[in-house]
Amino acid sequence: MISQLKQRAMLSSRFFVRSLVFMGLLFFGCAAKQVVYEKGTSVAVLDLENLVPMEGSYPDLSEFLTARVAATIKNKGYYNIVERQRLLLVLDELNLGTSMLADDTTRLKLGRMVGARLMVFGGCLVFAGQMRLDLRLVDVETGGVMKSVEKTVSATELTGWLKAAEEAANELFMDRFNK
Repeated sequence: MISQLKQRAMLSSRFFVRSLVFMGLLFFGCAAKQVVYEKGTSVAVLDLENLVPMEGSYPDLSEFLTARVAATIKNKGYYNIVERQRLLLVLDELNLGTSMLADDTTRLKLGRMVGARLMVFGGCLVFAGQMRLDLRLVDVETGGVMKSVEKTVSATELTGWLKAAEEAANELFMDRFNK
C-alpha cells in the first residue's frame, strides 16, 4: 500500500513538472517577436476604403484621411513613402481598377511591384455621429498583418478626423525603426 502511494505521488509530481514545462514552452514560444525595420524602408499607403453606407456622402473622406496617414508616416523621417501617383501608374499599366484592390493578393502584388516592404490598408466609416478609422500594417513579403489600429471620434469635427488619422499612423509604426 505504501509503495502504491509512493508510485502515485511520483506520477503526480512528474505530471506536474511536465505540465509546467509544457506551459512554459507554450508561453515563451508564442511570445511575438517585435519586427524592426531599417531606416529607409519603403511603405505604400493604399487609399482607405470609404465604407460610408450612403453613397455620395463624404466623397473625399478616404482620400483625405489617406493623405494624412501617408504624411504622418513620411514626417517620422524613417520610411520612404511610395507616392500615390506611382501606385496609380502601376495600376493603370496592369489594367487594374481600384476595385481590384479589394483582393489582398492583388494588393500585395502591387506592393511588390512598387518596391514596398510594408503596406498600410484600411477603411473609414461615418455612421451615427461617429467616424471610425481602421488601419492595418502588412508585411508585403509574408502577407502577415504586423499590427492593426482602430480610432473612433466624433463625426462633427474635421480636426478630430485628422488627429485620429495621425494618431493611428503613429501608433501603427510605434517602435518599428531600427536606430
